[in-house]
Amino acid sequence: MHDGYPTACVEDAPFGYVGVFRAHVNVGFFHGASVRDPARLLEGTGKYMRHVKLKPGIPIDSAALEALVLAAYADIKERLSADEAGAEFQ
Repeated sequence: MHDGYPTACVEDAPFGYVGVFRAHVNVGFFHGASVRDPARLLEGTGKYMRHVKLKPGIPIDSAALEALVLAAYADIKERLSADEAGAEFQ
């Protein structure tokens, strides 16, 4: 849990979260601005974070969402490897 949301981490580094709201669910990514998103599912304009908004009755491209989760996972693993090698971690 991070700020009240279920959070996915690699080691101690968070890379994704799920936020449940009355009218929708957000599947968010802490470094989503850096994740490749060819299906253009990601929303948000923050420096780092992006999310996919899921609403009842609105179809979602499950394969594209899965690709985002895998890309965010690979991204945080790469960031952790770079950090271990002494590179700057952002």
